[in-house]
Order: sequence, then structure tokens, then C-alpha cells
Amino acid sequence: MVGLVRGVRGLRGQVRVEVLTDDPEGRFGVGAVLFREGSATALTVAESSPVADGPGWWLLFGEVRDRAGAEALKDVYLEAADDATREAGTWLWSDIVGLTARTTDGRELGVVTDVYRTGGAEVYTVGRERGELDIPAVRGVIVELDPPRGVLLVDAEALALDEVAEPDQDPSRPPRPPAPRRPRRRERRARRAAAEAAAGSADGSNAPPPEPPTTDEPG
Repeated sequence: MVGLVRGVRGLRGQVRVEVLTDDPEGRFGVGAVLFREGSATALTVAESSPVADGPGWWLLFGEVRDRAGAEALKDVYLEAADDATREAGTWLWSDIVGLTARTTDGRELGVVTDVYRTGGAEVYTVGRERGELDIPAVRGVIVELDPPRGVLLVDAEALALDEVAEPDQDPSRPPRPPAPRRPRRRERRARRAAAEAAAGSADGSNAPPPEPPTTDEPG
């Protein structure tokens, strides 16, 4: 990343860029080509100058014709056109999109459709038949990443993917018996009452009381 678009100025589409490179003169010079992070659409610098009253640079891109186009670039990271100066093992988002993610046990998760940044870390969005899956691009989850060879190897156990970590049930195996049905509240009450009645009959506590003795009234 060489810059981050922080604001716009005027109606011509000029943008104010936070400098994220050690060579702003070279990266932001007229004729330099930049890209939106994760995009293959080129942005050619037509005008550039350092901000006089603060940090950053003012840039005008040939492909951005008005303020509305500049507003669409706000909060967007800018990447350099060439990757010759990139450190080994670092890639553009456009290099990641389109890779097929696979797990260490040989399962295919799907194709990376998007990359975004959250909390200072990148996240790869993988499209699958069962819905999208977000994979944090951190060590311990990404085992191997080599876009030129089309390799994106993921540790499924680190992601706690049950459907990936556990193989499908062998169709030749008999199905598991259903779990015993939990008795309903009404059934539990009936069973408890029956048990209490049985206990009472055993010790005579529930026997009917004797009838009171009869007396003859005086005539």
C-alpha cells in the first residue's frame, strides 16, 4: 500500500492522500499508475503536489472526471502499479481473488471472491454452495499462500469447520439410532404422581380414614 484517500477538494475530482510510502515523489509523480486495493482498474496520476498546510499529497487522476468520482475513492487504499518493490511473500488483493481455497486434508472450500480489511487484518471471503465463508489471513489459519502457483492452503481445524474437518458418514454404515425422546412436562408430572401414590399405598399413608363412631341421640 502506498496511500490512503482521506478527502476530496473542488469539483475536478482532486483527492487528498495519506502517504504510506517512503517515496511519495516517485509513487505519486505525474504519470504514475496506482490501483484501488483489490482492483485491476488503473488510476493514472495527472496532477500531484504535497499538501502545503499539512501531511499528505493532493492527487488528480486522469480517470476521475468530477467530485462524485473522487468521493467514491474516499477511505480507499491505493496500491502501486508494479510489484518489483514488494517484499517477498506479499501480494496484491487482486492476486488473491480467484484463488481456490483448499484445506490441509485435501478438501476444496471454494473460490475467493473478495478481500477486505478489519481490525488491522485481512480477511478472504470464499464463496461456497452453503454460503460465504470468511477466512482470516493470519498465521495458524493460512498454511500456505502462493498465488503464482494458485495455492491457498487453509488449516480447517484452526477454523473449526465441522463439515470440513469431519468426513462424510460412510453410506455403508447403518444410521445412528435416534436419541431417546425426552418426556414432556405433563408426562413427567403423571409419572411423579403415580410414584407418590404407589409409595403411599405401601406405608398406609394414603389409606382412607376410618369412619367416625356413631352415637345414639337421646329421645
